[in-house]
Amino acid sequence: MIYIHIPFCKQACHYCNFHFSTSMKYKDEVLNAILHEIELQKNYLSSQTIKSIYFGGGTPSLLTADEIKRIFSKLAQFYTIEKDVEITLEANPDDLTPSKIKDFASTPINRFSIGIQSFHDVDLKYMNRAHNAEEAQKCVKYAQDNGFSNITVDLIYGTPTMNNDRWHENIQTTFDLGVPHVSCYALTVEPNTALDHFVKKKKMPPVDEEQSAQQFEILIAEMEKNGFDHYEISNFAQPDHYAKHNSNYWKGVSYLGLGPSAHSFNGQSRQWNIAHNMKYIKAINSDQIPFEIEHLSTDDLYNEYVMTGLRTIWGMDLARIEAFGARYKKSFLKTIQPFLDNGIALQNETHYMLSKQGKLMADGVASALFI
Repeated sequence: MIYIHIPFCKQACHYCNFHFSTSMKYKDEVLNAILHEIELQKNYLSSQTIKSIYFGGGTPSLLTADEIKRIFSKLAQFYTIEKDVEITLEANPDDLTPSKIKDFASTPINRFSIGIQSFHDVDLKYMNRAHNAEEAQKCVKYAQDNGFSNITVDLIYGTPTMNNDRWHENIQTTFDLGVPHVSCYALTVEPNTALDHFVKKKKMPPVDEEQSAQQFEILIAEMEKNGFDHYEISNFAQPDHYAKHNSNYWKGVSYLGLGPSAHSFNGQSRQWNIAHNMKYIKAINSDQIPFEIEHLSTDDLYNEYVMTGLRTIWGMDLARIEAFGARYKKSFLKTIQPFLDNGIALQNETHYMLSKQGKLMADGVASALFI
């Protein structure tokens, strides 16, 4: 898997804590550095075949079709890419005009991840999104009209502006649009974001945790009624539209991250590039990759498997737990039992997963199971 971080946005969403810049001044320099980093990192995945490529950010839909083609051509020089590779572009609705989508159709992109967040203007204004409700619906139809059927949309629930009726309407609109995959996230107030500042200054109300929980339960029920699999805590898909890229993250597959702030994982260590565009450019131009690294202990790897495995429809496999060592199996079987007894967790032969009730407290269950 390969992830490419495009660190540019038109404007800053109030809740966002990802690395980005609203200035395009050094866009060409960053893109040239990413192209060079591809070459510098050519051995990171040890000649693995690439099954998915993901353009994230930031706002990758700010790229031109020619810029995407340049990046893909450079990747193809140094990596073996599967013929049916999933290539996802994160996009904002205001970027997906009919002409821009036609341009993207000439690239290898075969999947859009569209940051809708809400189909209502009052919510979009609260979040300081760059698009409006009309653009949110039209962009999906434009993409479908130009042959893009593999589409996922992001929605956010739990905002103070969104009551349960409006949340029902957002969910129903995704069904009406024929979108086969939906990622939904509860609004969280991340430290040092604009939203964090506004809440502390009492310019905006805090997140209502009870409302978020109610809307998560509404989401689960509506998705199930409409034939979507709840295959990861925040992700729902029609049976043949699971995201390859994100599914492999949760299964612990190695991945390479390119660009400022991008993370990489090779099965034994995790590293992340510096979250500073100019320092990233300067280092890459000197043939240096500006990263920090964390070497993962067996405890770390086990805990990560607990955290990701429990979030998915596949759950945790006892055979994989045993591979960590006898004490991990002993600890797991002891600590999972109370959750099995009270229906928070379920057992399917040698696999363990969360029940519907358990999905409401996934982080707490994972924490209890950690070594």
